[in-house]
Amino acid sequence: MADVEQVLRETVRKLLQEQKVCRVIGYARGSSALRSTPVFIEDEKDADSLVFDITCGNNLTQYLKKCGKAGDGRVGIVAKGCDGRAVVQYIAEGQVKREGILIIGIPCEGVLDHRKACDKTQGREVSEYRIEGEKVVLKGKDFEVSLDKFDVLSDSCRRCRYPSPPVHDVFITEPKEAASQEPECKEFDEFEKLDASERWAFFENEFSKCIRCYACRNACPMCYCEECFVDQSNPQWFGKSTDLSDTMIFHIVRVLHTAGRCVDCGACERACPLGINLGLLNKKVEKEIQERFGYTSGLDPDETPAMAAFDEEDKQEFIL
Repeated sequence: MADVEQVLRETVRKLLQEQKVCRVIGYARGSSALRSTPVFIEDEKDADSLVFDITCGNNLTQYLKKCGKAGDGRVGIVAKGCDGRAVVQYIAEGQVKREGILIIGIPCEGVLDHRKACDKTQGREVSEYRIEGEKVVLKGKDFEVSLDKFDVLSDSCRRCRYPSPPVHDVFITEPKEAASQEPECKEFDEFEKLDASERWAFFENEFSKCIRCYACRNACPMCYCEECFVDQSNPQWFGKSTDLSDTMIFHIVRVLHTAGRCVDCGACERACPLGINLGLLNKKVEKEIQERFGYTSGLDPDETPAMAAFDEEDKQEFIL
């Protein structure tokens, strides 16, 4: 990945020198070994701070609307597959203009799930890591463990079909082809076999852990509303307590809000401090949208999003 980082830095430096962008949204080293942090580069000299590796879990698309100022010029964004799909969805939904964004595609090998890494190290602090082929070596005070990279990847990365952004202006090294079919996901297959009451019981159990911190909402690039429905007070749609009924309503409305828009980046799951399995619900809704409308989010900026389109032939069995 070192070669990728070097090419990335050189590319961003050149883009800024030639004034093809006014700033670039990317990643830099974070405060801990396994966490990168979003960084906003405006001076070419700062390009050397850019990194890209398995610690780059944030979906940078959520910063696009805030970083583009009228008259400033194009904003560059370093985009792995899911980030690129989120950018495409922003364009399709009219949140940003295509001509105002320069997409810097970058090949993705998946991103780390910190909770899995913590479990593998029994909660011990990791001070450094390195990649050795398909292994991740985590090192800290008085310990060093070598793990299969697949075992510590985010669940969204394990089932990812699109490791490269579907649309890009420049690409660091070479794009990876999209997978021809969905990678096997035993957890989702088992979930699909449950009947409706069993699924409801599963999510009641999951959402009973929720402390209503809204980390999932804050990490999601598709939750870009100026005022979230949960914060509205006139009218107030439901309570803000951790009562299970209030919590269930929050998560159900949020997943309906992101239906046909979620790009399965996994940011919500990784942000959740309680480890709630949000991915299964998102994946179930994604499958429903695909089966009903033949739509996959974030692939074509010119395609009307599923929930913004109308077709008289759409299934309407819910209407009495």
